[in-house]
Amino acid sequence: MHELGIARSIAGIVVERSGGRRVARVGLEVGSLAAIVPDAIQFCFEVCVRGTVAEGAALDVTEVPARATCRDCGHDFAADGWLEPCPQCGSLVHDRRGGDEVVVTEIELAAVEEMA
Repeated sequence: MHELGIARSIAGIVVERSGGRRVARVGLEVGSLAAIVPDAIQFCFEVCVRGTVAEGAALDVTEVPARATCRDCGHDFAADGWLEPCPQCGSLVHDRRGGDEVVVTEIELAAVEEMA
């Protein structure tokens, strides 16, 4: 379960960037080819933030599709797998962009009155 290691890194980033303020929500983009199970990353995140300013924060996970450009015909397409053929010409020779990333996109801090 590599989600635990990833969740630890996310928790560390969130706690460090919060400046000691309570965190209400965390936005996370996960590439469609990152092999991350959303329920598993959610569970691991909740475990990793216990006892921190991010405890109880919502984790909003958005899947980001991989993109590819065919080297033979130049067609740009969403790549659903590692060996996705070009839908235009069927070629397997393409340049893939993204799809394996995990990015913290936003950290929403709780309002001051919610902290009391």
